[in-house]
Amino acid sequence: MGNGAPAVGDFGQQLRALRTRAGFSQEALAHLCGVSVRALADMERGRTRGPQRRTVQALAEGLGLDDATAGRLEKAAALGRPRTTTGPAAHTALALPRDIHDFTARGPALARLADLAEHIGPARAAVSVVAGQPGLGKTAFAVHAGHLLAPRFPDGRYALDLHGMDPEPTTPRDALARLLRATGVADAAIPADTDDRSGLWRSLVRDRRVLLLLDNAVDESQVRPLLPGDGPSLTIITSRNALAGLEAVHRTDLALLRREEAVELLTRIVGPERVQAEAQAARDLTDLCGNLPLAVRIAGQRLLSRPHERLDKLVGRLATESRRLDGLQAGNLGVRAAFALSYRQLSPGTALFLRRAALAAGPDFSPETVALLAGLPPADAAACAEELTDAGLLHSAPATDRYRFHDLLKLYAAEQSQAEDSSQERDAALDRAARWMLRRATAAALHFDVEHHRDAPHGDPDPDGAPVGREEARAWLETERLQWLAALRRAHDTGHHRQVVDTAEAMHWFSDLNQHWELWVEVYRRSADAARALGSTREEAVHLNYLAWAYNHCAHDFHAALAAADAALVAARAGEDELQVAWALGYGAGALHRLGRTERAHARMREAADCLRTQSSSQARLAELSVLNSLGAYLRQAGQPDEALDLHRRSARICGAGIPGLPDELIAMYRAVAHQQIGNDLAALGRWDEAEPPLRRALAHFEAAQMPAWAEPARLDLGRVLGALRRPEARRTLLAARDALAALRSPLQGDAASALAALDELTADS
Repeated sequence: MGNGAPAVGDFGQQLRALRTRAGFSQEALAHLCGVSVRALADMERGRTRGPQRRTVQALAEGLGLDDATAGRLEKAAALGRPRTTTGPAAHTALALPRDIHDFTARGPALARLADLAEHIGPARAAVSVVAGQPGLGKTAFAVHAGHLLAPRFPDGRYALDLHGMDPEPTTPRDALARLLRATGVADAAIPADTDDRSGLWRSLVRDRRVLLLLDNAVDESQVRPLLPGDGPSLTIITSRNALAGLEAVHRTDLALLRREEAVELLTRIVGPERVQAEAQAARDLTDLCGNLPLAVRIAGQRLLSRPHERLDKLVGRLATESRRLDGLQAGNLGVRAAFALSYRQLSPGTALFLRRAALAAGPDFSPETVALLAGLPPADAAACAEELTDAGLLHSAPATDRYRFHDLLKLYAAEQSQAEDSSQERDAALDRAARWMLRRATAAALHFDVEHHRDAPHGDPDPDGAPVGREEARAWLETERLQWLAALRRAHDTGHHRQVVDTAEAMHWFSDLNQHWELWVEVYRRSADAARALGSTREEAVHLNYLAWAYNHCAHDFHAALAAADAALVAARAGEDELQVAWALGYGAGALHRLGRTERAHARMREAADCLRTQSSSQARLAELSVLNSLGAYLRQAGQPDEALDLHRRSARICGAGIPGLPDELIAMYRAVAHQQIGNDLAALGRWDEAEPPLRRALAHFEAAQMPAWAEPARLDLGRVLGALRRPEARRTLLAARDALAALRSPLQGDAASALAALDELTADS
């Protein structure tokens, strides 16, 4: 590249010409050489005329320059390096950057900082740390605050970029030299030692009202020597790192913008006319930006440079995740570049953790999950999670050991995984995590298997760390449900059918306690498919019946429930499994009843009862209890409450006599169901006083067993009876049922609202 290279002259012009000739974008060259895009842009524009020798060497190496061309570039940089001066320019060299005219929001944070400034005393200087993830607008906030507070600090306002994200951050020694020059100290009078410079700096500002902005700090050791000691000064520090080791400082936590604040920022950039003309597109755009100030600003600047383009055009581009970070680029501003600055600071193990965390399912994850994905020891993974939180790249949950990404940061981490990890490495990570998750999920779910209850976590991949007892097992299954569901998908899609069937089978009783989880449809659809792939007709029938149950009770898709039950019936008859035949008839009857095909539903339910009558197994007796309870409910709704009451009392008698081989706990649950039905039968007969006690017994059992999908319908039934009895607690009971049923997404929430309206009407008439 020596021939035809630019002559010695302005460094920025040479650098731009060499980069263009090499075919690099600013971002590409910055990434290659380990400098920030902003720093590279400042060099090319002449804002930085003489970068350090090591920076020039990195640029020359990245551009592939020969020795002669690299020498000319270094000579141009040397000419641009400033000579030491002590004249008036030194006093203004560290002036505050210009304020941003469209600065938006942050009112409470600014007010707290103003209050801090107002109450500064002579005994101790005040320090405020503004830390957080990339793109929050920390520097913009600090600069804006500095201009607002400037009148309070007449003795000097200084701003110093510490280049914390650069390969060579500013040293405390060099920073102190710049501060001392800015206060008028001659070069000859500046001490050589860092501690001596720090002492001189503190002595100079001890009695002065000085505002100091230290932007882009890397760590505590960089800023400690720069902090004034005594005196009425205020120092504002911005950093992507938490700087948790700084003692006795005020902390300003900047959150993401609220949606309305993000739209306001967009409006200030592009103008109210464009936003008002496409109000919904503006809201969608800020949502796609994750309400991250940098992303919203980039989107706004991009739109501002293209006044003819519609907002919804950019919305359409950003809607595709794979194109979102590409679309959030405007000139030398880019979300990806901002994230890259932090990513390049990470150690290899922490960078690996960040990349693999993007493979975790759901909005949050535990370090344990990422340890599996990254192949790290759990203790190392926990340390990585904390390091990334301190670096502003992850957010920690307030009360639990869980973490989450900002949406755009997760996209960036996923990009890095694609770029740095091979497909084989990613597949191995997902397979490893899936195997572990399904083993843990299976062991945890078996705590709820009332037929084969296990106190010990048999089969758990980490017995020492396994959930102990039902409460811990429930908490783990609830918290990690998106992770183990993703593991089930992975196992199914990669042909591990036995593991899918075994996990789904273990979930059977647990799913019955959590009917409000719509994910059971997917669980049992995949397990039925896996059973079919295994060639097990019996298991196919079982899991198709589970699927029919899930469609009936979880998704409330009764056409799909009927189709699944019919398929189960075919498989059960093919396998000559009379128990599964009965269950298929029963689940199909339930779907027919909910579809309004009453006569067919009753006939199919009676057929199920006849099928069970000839069977002697304990499982057949359980199925018979379910059939009796369901058939009775259908008859009551068809206007036959007397016959319904007989069936339900028969069910209660069977429970009272017990079923050999089945635990009392299981029989007690069926008895509670019978009590609920008896209470409703008596209510239908107008025998309100008699209806109340069995309903209370049923509700008490379901609540004690932590079965909200069962307890809340019983609460609704009890509220109706209490209303008919004119009890004061009726309204409170119905309100609680309505709100809980709404949280469970139950169709019965409409019935609860109607019951409340009827109660209000009854109360008004009395």
